Amino acid sequence: MSNRAIEVVGLGKQYRIGAARVGTKNLRDAIARAVTAPVRNLRRLREMRRLGGGGVSPTMWALRDVSFTVDEGEVLGLIGRNGAGKSTLLKILSRITDPTTGYAEVRGRVGSLLEVGTGFHQELTGRDNVYLNGSILGMDRAYIRRCFDEIVEFSGIGPFIDTPVKHYSSGMNVRLAFAVAAHLEPEVLIIDEVLAVGDAEFQRKCLGKMDDVARGGRTVLFVSHNLGAVQRLCTRSILLKDGQVVAEGDTTEVVRQYLASGVSEAPPAQWLDLSSAERTGSGVSRVEAIRYGSPDQTVDFRPYPGGPLEMTLRVSATAPVPRATVGFALRDHFGATLLSGSTTANGSRASLPEGQSTWRVAIPSLPLRPGAYQLDLWLGDLVERHDRLQPALHFEVFDRQRRAWGPRYDPRYDGPVFCDYQVAAIANDDQPWGAAPGAPTTDSTHESEVQV
Repeated sequence: MSNRAIEVVGLGKQYRIGAARVGTKNLRDAIARAVTAPVRNLRRLREMRRLGGGGVSPTMWALRDVSFTVDEGEVLGLIGRNGAGKSTLLKILSRITDPTTGYAEVRGRVGSLLEVGTGFHQELTGRDNVYLNGSILGMDRAYIRRCFDEIVEFSGIGPFIDTPVKHYSSGMNVRLAFAVAAHLEPEVLIIDEVLAVGDAEFQRKCLGKMDDVARGGRTVLFVSHNLGAVQRLCTRSILLKDGQVVAEGDTTEVVRQYLASGVSEAPPAQWLDLSSAERTGSGVSRVEAIRYGSPDQTVDFRPYPGGPLEMTLRVSATAPVPRATVGFALRDHFGATLLSGSTTANGSRASLPEGQSTWRVAIPSLPLRPGAYQLDLWLGDLVERHDRLQPALHFEVFDRQRRAWGPRYDPRYDGPVFCDYQVAAIANDDQPWGAAPGAPTTDSTHESEVQV
């Protein structure tokens, strides 16, 4: 049985809302605040009593009852939306802050990459900052000297290593900072969003370095919104939501659950109300409802590889939009765009009348293998985005050959393919699903390249 490198039991962290400390500029201010502290505390006590002895709590829980273990040599992914408690958890594990309840035990020397670039001095050169930042991260000078050439080569900024970092771009700062941090040799490495910045080439280099760390038998706790990187590096993952663990297990399944969380799902050929869905935009026009599916009743109107996919949108507008865009995008379960199109993608014109209108998006031959996908929708004009639902809908592509759900490799859809789609206004949306639509008033047919 593997030894445990990290053990977290009943962990909780509570913060007081609006309890920011007032700074003291000098000794006089410090003495004045110390003298008046009893009066302030008495006022706070009276206020709490007035509110019913804590009936209204000025606190919030960033983490609550979090428990999990990580074995030595395991790479664990930690995912969740902003505000889920990921950074708070990592700060507790890194001993930056203390928990309110429970405990967390980390066995072995810990290296933390929570804020890459912390400790850089803007007036010093890159060379000087390598030594300074390495010392802050716990490296001794002899070790930094041995690794210096490798660090500079990894960063890719060799010609500028003797230039003050105040003249560096933000990307150069990040490259040098990660290059230093990547050469730590702890038993437990905690990484938080180091791939959120940097170009594609440097991100690939960072992933390669973390691959080396994982293969070297070190324990890694990896936090990132780059779900592809999480899938590549981590065999097991944890999903946090509102400070609590809501899923734990195989990374593919946890990522899928994360992407599906908060996303509407409806059976094929049935209307899904989107009026209360989360969205962005000015609201001049909005997608109020959608239904989707295949016209084929033999598969219960479910979309399948190579078959037609139709989506009907009910749209409302507070004013006429003479030069409108009605658009869509299909994404895989990692969020990568596979296909996108709109009424203006090939220069066609569309218009939204004031009030209600109905639109149809039709793909005659769906170039997707069986599995889970999501649909984004947007409306707008030449000036602004009126409505964007990202995502609006989660759906499955059915494996018609096996009569089953779930992803399956299909060589027909391996590599770039081409897909026709049509976005058109239709006369009405009351006909039974699969029936011929009303005559289009606006027609936009376009061929799009898809990478799947």
